Amino acid sequence: MKNNWRILHPATMFFLLTLAVIFLSWICNVYRLNVVHPQTGEIIYVQNLLSPEGIRWILRNVITNFTGFAPLGLVIVAMFGLGVAEHSGFITACIRGGVKGRQNKCSIILWVIALGILSNIVGDAGYIILLPIAATLFHSVGLHPVGGIITAYVSVACGYSANIMLTTLDQMISSTTQDAAIAAGIYQSNTGPLSNYYFMLFSTFLIAAIIYFITKKKLLPSLGEYDGEVRFEGYKPLSRRERRAKGLALIIGAVYLIIILWATFSSWGLLRGVNGGLIRSPFIVGILFLLSLGAGLMGMVYGFMSGRYRTDTDVVEGLTQPMKLLGVYFVIAFFAAQMFASFEYSRLDKCLAIMGADLLSSVEMHSLWILLLFILFTACINLIMVSATAKWAFMAFIFVPVFAKLGISPDVTQCAFRIGDSATNAITPFLFYAPLVLTYMQQYNHQTTYLSLLKYTWRYSVYILLIWTLLFVVWYLTGLPLGL
Repeated sequence: MKNNWRILHPATMFFLLTLAVIFLSWICNVYRLNVVHPQTGEIIYVQNLLSPEGIRWILRNVITNFTGFAPLGLVIVAMFGLGVAEHSGFITACIRGGVKGRQNKCSIILWVIALGILSNIVGDAGYIILLPIAATLFHSVGLHPVGGIITAYVSVACGYSANIMLTTLDQMISSTTQDAAIAAGIYQSNTGPLSNYYFMLFSTFLIAAIIYFITKKKLLPSLGEYDGEVRFEGYKPLSRRERRAKGLALIIGAVYLIIILWATFSSWGLLRGVNGGLIRSPFIVGILFLLSLGAGLMGMVYGFMSGRYRTDTDVVEGLTQPMKLLGVYFVIAFFAAQMFASFEYSRLDKCLAIMGADLLSSVEMHSLWILLLFILFTACINLIMVSATAKWAFMAFIFVPVFAKLGISPDVTQCAFRIGDSATNAITPFLFYAPLVLTYMQQYNHQTTYLSLLKYTWRYSVYILLIWTLLFVVWYLTGLPLGL
């Protein structure tokens, strides 16, 4: 029986999780579990999915739950551009031209980690675009491609709050912190987007070092050498025609990038929001399409210039190539979408999170110890409710005023929240992009399950949580400023 559970397909796992959510919603509804929303004062009850209304909701929404699954459209659009770039040979040509031999293993690992951590500048694009490229990069230098997927995944997931640049998450989180501080009558000027900048800047290098160490010492030795079906064609030198095609494609890509940046940051500002900002602007909302379009353009230019493409039919073939991989993803995503939608409809996530927050806020301890408990609590809640903005939308209104009474400023509370919120992203099955990660891994190992993913990622989450928290303690005790 134990072995049977180990080989559960990811689609089966999400189906069983859906059944668990349905059963748990019925139990909680029987006992009339309810909480009070700290910001609105609304009484929130768990909605029973086994009630007549719940069953009707399931039947009415089973299709829209799937078609409205947040990552589904993003994945398809991104795969169009990546498909053309891969099918035309452009990505392989870039790797063959840039990676001269297997002595570049360490630099490849570092590049993947850096790009993964920094990718949160453009939201969730790292989950979709970087992971398959990382697999190819690792494969090209003789490393296991699944190692590339795992390394990129934990870099994006666990490093989601850290960056050397200001991100949209900084602005959204700090805005909620300000609202909570104002609502509680707390005067706090240091709650802007840069209120945690110094700490997160240092954290970027710390997290990168942790991921690199674990990847080198633990992950890659456990994976061993890859001997699967997917093969990399090796280090065959690029022909003169291929070099010219790659050069022209890169020039077109550079021109495209300049146009996008000019349309975003110039005085014209077509891709900025109506208020001139970047939050929810066409640039941020459409960044995945813009990246996919850029990759597709460079792929087409390379394809036609290298002789790989001759007609538009060849381009369409490149667009359809990823659909073979997405066939598996669609099946996994269907069951995952039902689970996510059922969990949200039942309100179990909010009830459990608010109950835990109320319990923690009632504990009387020294300020440092309560902050450590808060980080651990946030890390646990993140396993069932992964959206940082959604969690902080109600947690800020509970913890900012309570911690202020202990002498803890809102920017410190916000910083502690962001540590717990990021560290466990890589081990939760409730992450929207978990089905996609499993799909990428199954391309190289058909026996991949969620337990396989957990086996490789738990160490990253635990080490990052512990060491990042230790950094926070040192920072707190020394009184160093968290940001501007």
